[in-house]
Amino acid sequence: MPDPNSAGTFSAISATPIDASAVEDFVLSAENGALVAFRGIVRNHDRDGAVTGLDYQAHPDAERFLRECCETVAAATGLRVAAVHRTGSLAIGEVALVAAVAAPHRAEAFAACAELVDSIKASVPIWKRQHFASGSSEWVGL
Repeated sequence: MPDPNSAGTFSAISATPIDASAVEDFVLSAENGALVAFRGIVRNHDRDGAVTGLDYQAHPDAERFLRECCETVAAATGLRVAAVHRTGSLAIGEVALVAAVAAPHRAEAFAACAELVDSIKASVPIWKRQHFASGSSEWVGL
């Protein structure tokens, strides 16, 4: 099981495949009846182009930003929150992000997980480069 950053949160940037079960297990406890997890998976297309893979690069402070996203959602909701983001080269079908939240009821778990993923995408400095079947590539969101 991951070591927590602070009470009720865990976050990490990983150059190796993410153990989604460990992330989910971190947030789950006996008082929670709902576990909501998001897995961002590398897909084989974007717009009209066939994608063959992705490269993720993280700013040296990316882990701090990810931790702050988790801590902010945990503080606002009182829930256990966890997220792990991959870096490096990923193939189609690999998991790039796992975010998980557990709560007594499903509505609050869904809302908190959505808030967490939106916050990560908006504020964590991790950049994605897509490789296309045509041989070209592009940085996304720069």
